[in-house]
Amino acid sequence: MKVNKLDHICIAVRDLDAARKVWEPVLGKSAPDDAYVDEPEKIRVARYWLGGVGFELMESLTPDGDVAKFIERRGEGVMLISFNVDSTRAAIAELDQQGYPLIGGLRPFRDCEFAFVHPKKMNGVLLELIDYKWRELGG
Repeated sequence: MKVNKLDHICIAVRDLDAARKVWEPVLGKSAPDDAYVDEPEKIRVARYWLGGVGFELMESLTPDGDVAKFIERRGEGVMLISFNVDSTRAAIAELDQQGYPLIGGLRPFRDCEFAFVHPKKMNGVLLELIDYKWRELGG
């Protein structure tokens, strides 16, 4: 499997607005470069472009969302690291053949797909693979 780049890092937070007030001065930003709600994933996100890599603050929309469950188990903090690949389908097929446990299969996002590799195989890190075509602002 070929990794093109580190795509993004996600920080799970309880309160997105409060987290933005903490992070934006450190990031040198007054607002997210890309703010969105992903209803199927039950998250609200503030994404910032940092040197060609996404930095995301994620808040759960519901108490049963994955972000809320993560915070309940581990507290706020780094939830996942995402690698950009040419084809998520091809990457997960290759990893599946090599015995890497996947979580939930392919999921759509904008004009791409993403999938997760279980953290039990990745030294406790939730790994996301995504074939997002980058159009970062100002980056």
